[in-house]
Amino acid sequence: MIAKKASETLTISTKVVLPNDTNTHGNLFGGQLLAWMDVTAAVSAQRHSRRVVVTASVNNVSFGKPIKEASIVTLEAKVSRAFNSSMEVFIDVYVENQTSGKKVKRNEAIYTFVAVDQNGGPIKVPELIPETEEEKERFAGALRRKQLSLILAGKMNPNEATELKKLFMEV
Repeated sequence: MIAKKASETLTISTKVVLPNDTNTHGNLFGGQLLAWMDVTAAVSAQRHSRRVVVTASVNNVSFGKPIKEASIVTLEAKVSRAFNSSMEVFIDVYVENQTSGKKVKRNEAIYTFVAVDQNGGPIKVPELIPETEEEKERFAGALRRKQLSLILAGKMNPNEATELKKLFMEV
């Protein structure tokens, strides 16, 4: 299986916040944003694995400032690390100023997907090659996040979490 560059998984989706997407304050529903992020991130994971993928978890969602009706929202998803059958995907959410075109980051999230075969069972995915500094930071952090998740789920002994230990052992 050939390793793939993180840049090959980039998926960009642009949406306009319509009245049906908003709450009574005229702000984008958080649930609608989660759905947009899930679809965009799934495409990124599918591009990496070239397989059907399923959402395994939403590991982190950070809602920044509210996103108003009529806003132009751009979601950028990229696989940050591939494990055996799972992939961590980072999603950055930007709102575009309609006059200047300047984009401001408003939200971010981390999703985990699992590639599955025709029977719905997990299947191996290619390794990921990070290239930029941001990709390398997210790649390194993905293993720490996975170890923490496994510890919290009772699937890993904290003494085995080598990458988490390094955070506390470095001077």
